[in-house]
Amino acid sequence: MSIYQPATQPTLYFIGVTTTKSSIMRVFPAWAEHLGLKNAVIKGIDFPLHADPAAYRQAVAFIKADPNSLGALVTTHKIDLYKACRDLFDEVDDFALRMEETSCLSKRNGRLICHAKDPISSGLALDNFIPKGHFERTGAELFSMGAGGSTIALTWHMVREARGADRPSRIVVSNRSRPRLDEIRRIHQEIGMPVPVDYVLAPHAADNDAVTAGLKPGSVVINATGLGKDAPGSPLTDAVVFPERAIVWDLNYRGDLVFLDQARRQQAARHLQIEDGWTYFLHGWTQVIAEVFDIEIPTSGPSFERLGEIAIAASRG
Repeated sequence: MSIYQPATQPTLYFIGVTTTKSSIMRVFPAWAEHLGLKNAVIKGIDFPLHADPAAYRQAVAFIKADPNSLGALVTTHKIDLYKACRDLFDEVDDFALRMEETSCLSKRNGRLICHAKDPISSGLALDNFIPKGHFERTGAELFSMGAGGSTIALTWHMVREARGADRPSRIVVSNRSRPRLDEIRRIHQEIGMPVPVDYVLAPHAADNDAVTAGLKPGSVVINATGLGKDAPGSPLTDAVVFPERAIVWDLNYRGDLVFLDQARRQQAARHLQIEDGWTYFLHGWTQVIAEVFDIEIPTSGPSFERLGEIAIAASRG
């Protein structure tokens, strides 16, 4: 017997950990009205980190079978849900096949389609704040803490052939447990990474401090762990020393953003550029909404900026 009730309106699901705390619960109704998505609603489905595969399968099977359940955005559980539900997908897009994760489920003609949108949304967010030619000009490196789907996606984006010489001189990925590191190493080997990649087992925040301290000036330092949102804290200690002129990015935009506070304390002395996850949030959601509701949503320009303005107003409301 399903624990899920059939949807009575066109419904987008948000599969996460603490979905009720997300701004999207206030933003989506405003966006839906602006985009003309008549009667569309959003519902959260929360799972603990690394939930039972059977729980993921029950949710996905329900969405697949229910006519008014149009799709879902998946966060935090991207890799685990993909592995648990791979046989339930009627189609899997190229990014999802390559990354072995899903951040979006949509339906066309009764067929359930699995997408990985992070390579697009993380790329759009990164390109929004990393100056063009930054890596080629500075020889900077990229350090991403957390070896989940977001890091798989953004590291792929950073080494695409289309970037030419504007790639990090080295990439470092750290994680608290070995299996995720082994997984991303395997995926990187299949992709064929054109720059050196180091995989660091970092069970303690001090391990990440050591990596950060050894980075070149201008390097990009990313919190892709979920700490600060899905769980309290930061992947770094307060003793961390950021590289000169580093670009510091937290994929989170809400929660107790300790990681960003640590960077702000050194912003003036170390000449840091600090970015939160708000633009990533906008691109992540608009990419999924466009797919699930089969509409066009621009990724830049006045129309996209208007969606940002609506989101800010709704999240404050």
